[in-house]
Amino acid sequence: MASESEHPSLTRVPTGYRNKLSPKAVRLIKRVYDWVEDECIPADPIFKEQLNQKRWGIPPIVKELREKAKAEGLFNLFLPKHFEQSPGLTILEYSCCCEILGRVYWAPMTMNCHAPETGNIELLAKYCSPEQKKQWLQPLLDGTASSAYSMTEPNVASSDATNISIRIKREGNEYVINGRKLYGNTKANEDLTFYILMGCTDPENPDPWKRHSMLIVPSNTPGLKLVRNLTIMGYDCAPEGHGEYVYENVRVPVENCILGEGRAFEIAQGRLGPGRIHHCMRLIGQAERAYELTLIRATDPQKKPRGKLIGEYDSNIERIANMRMEIDAMRLVVLNAADTMDILGNKAGRYSIAQAKVMVPLAVTKIIDECMQMFGGQGLTQHTFLPEAWTYARFVRMADGPDAAHRHQVGRDQLKTAGGFRARNNAYKQRYQELAKKWGVEDKIYCNLKETF
Repeated sequence: MASESEHPSLTRVPTGYRNKLSPKAVRLIKRVYDWVEDECIPADPIFKEQLNQKRWGIPPIVKELREKAKAEGLFNLFLPKHFEQSPGLTILEYSCCCEILGRVYWAPMTMNCHAPETGNIELLAKYCSPEQKKQWLQPLLDGTASSAYSMTEPNVASSDATNISIRIKREGNEYVINGRKLYGNTKANEDLTFYILMGCTDPENPDPWKRHSMLIVPSNTPGLKLVRNLTIMGYDCAPEGHGEYVYENVRVPVENCILGEGRAFEIAQGRLGPGRIHHCMRLIGQAERAYELTLIRATDPQKKPRGKLIGEYDSNIERIANMRMEIDAMRLVVLNAADTMDILGNKAGRYSIAQAKVMVPLAVTKIIDECMQMFGGQGLTQHTFLPEAWTYARFVRMADGPDAAHRHQVGRDQLKTAGGFRARNNAYKQRYQELAKKWGVEDKIYCNLKETF
C-alpha cells in the first residue's frame, strides 16, 4: 500500500511541514485534490462556455458544485477554528488545500473559498454586530450571496490608504456618500449583494489613521452607479469582474457602519492576515499546472524543431530545472508564512507575509512566461490557460497592496535593526583590541579610525 506521502496531493509538501498536518487535514487535502482533478479541471471548458452564454452571473456548473461541496463537507474550508462552521484547519493546512484549488481559477468558488469572499467573511465575523452578522454575514457563509471590497480610488495614491478621499457625511440616522472608486466586483453580476466601502468620515482629525470608516453599502442603493466594467490586461474577469463607480448622494443607515467611525484601519489590518497570502497559495497551484503542461509539450513527439524534442535542447532542460526549483522555493516561502501565523500570530508574521506577497507573484509571472515561451505562439492563445494564469499572477502584484509598499515595510523594519548590528561590531572591535594587546600585535586597523570591524 502506498504511503500517504506518495498521494499526489502531498508529494510536493516538504517533509517538515507534512509532519505538522493532522490526520483530518490530510484526509481533507486528498479530497480537495480529487475534487479539483475530477470536477473542475475537466469542466473548465464547460465553465467558459456557460460564461459566454451569460457573462455576469455564477455559471450553473458552479452552483451545482457548490451544493455538492456543501453536502460533502467541503464548504468554507478557509474558516479559522473559532467559527462554528470551521473544518478546524490551521492556516498551514488550509494553504495545502488552497494550492490545489489554485490549479483552476474558479475552483475556489465551488467551495466558497474565493476572493474577496474569504477576507470579507473574516472581516464581518470579527468586527460586525450580531444584527449585522445575521443580515450580511450568514448569506455569505451559506453561499447564497456575494460581496465586494471597495477601497481603491482613481484620483489619489491609494497604496497609501490615508489618502482615501471618498466622503462620508452623517446626516441624522444616515450616512451620505460621494466620490469615486475603482475595482470592487462589478454590479453587473446579479449575485452581488453588497460592498464593504472604506471612506473618509473625519477629514480634519489630526490623526490620519482615525479619519476613515467602513460601511456596508447594498449594491442596489440609489446613487451607486457603475460607470463601466474594467478589464485586467484585456480580461473582464467574469463572472465577478471589476468596476469603476461613482457614489452620488448614496445613503445608507448608520447601522451599516462596521465597528464604529474612525476604525477603518483597525479593520483593514485585521482583514489582511491569512487572506493576504491566499492569492500566493493559489498561485503555487497555477504554477504547478503550467509546469505540467510544459513538461507535456517538451516531450510531445509531434513537436520536434530541427528533429529534436523541445525538451532535448540544453537551454530548455535548464529552463525546466529552474522552474521546478523556483516553484518549490516559493512553496517554502508560502508555507513558512502560514506556519508563522499559526504559531506566532498575524502581527508577528508580517515579514513572512510581505515576503510571500512580494516574491511569489513575481516568481510565478516569470515561470508562466517561460512556459508560454516553450509553447511557442500557441502559448499566447486561448489554446491553453497560460495567458489567463499569467494575467492573474501579474494582477496579484497589485492586489492587497503593490510590491513597493511591502518592500518599503520590510526595508523600514530592517533598518531599525542597524543599532543592534552596530553594537555587535563595536564589541568585535573591542575584543580585537584586547586580543591584539594580549598577543603583542600592533593595532594597525583601529588606532586612528572609528570604523566598524
